[in-house]
Amino acid sequence: MHNLGMSPAWTFTDVFGLEPELLAMLPGPTAALLFLFPITKKVEQFDTERLEKIGKDGQTVSPDVYFMKQTVGNACGTVGLFHAVLNTQNKIPLENSLKQFAEETKSMSADERAAFLAESDIISSAHHESAQEGQTEAPQINEHVNNHFISLIHKNGALYEMDGRKEFPINHGPTSDATFLNDAAKLCKEFMQRDADELNFTIVALCKAD
Repeated sequence: MHNLGMSPAWTFTDVFGLEPELLAMLPGPTAALLFLFPITKKVEQFDTERLEKIGKDGQTVSPDVYFMKQTVGNACGTVGLFHAVLNTQNKIPLENSLKQFAEETKSMSADERAAFLAESDIISSAHHESAQEGQTEAPQINEHVNNHFISLIHKNGALYEMDGRKEFPINHGPTSDATFLNDAAKLCKEFMQRDADELNFTIVALCKAD
């Protein structure tokens, strides 16, 4: 994302495991996680039940959370990168294309942002960039895949799941700058447990560079 305007003081790096000693290997403070997981029937059933519960009980979402829908096929990696970077502007300065995109879409709805992204030249550049983050290759726009990227972010004291397939962000409870990485890692473990037969998971952290 550096070519699009993300500060070179921050970088994306692969997370090799969720145990404390492996998380400690990350180069610096972590602002967000990108989580790649397979979409299976068990995962979809869990999501359906969870969204029904939120619809019944409600949730609190900070108006400062930047959320957009995913309307372009196989662009979940791109949307995930945007969710990670645009929700951490208080830590990570933006310039050039990313700064312009953030300013132009600030007052838009999630659907309007998706439409703007789809029509913007930045999406082809961002899709290429998403193929370079970590070691996970981004699929072609028209390629059928069963894996999906989401972002986990910290905003105003809460841990949010950012998934462009959904209608809204999901609040997973309190977190802080000091506890975000461990809280997000715990949530990744919960995701993995939804379908114990699956082993195809990838996690990439947005960290301060060495």
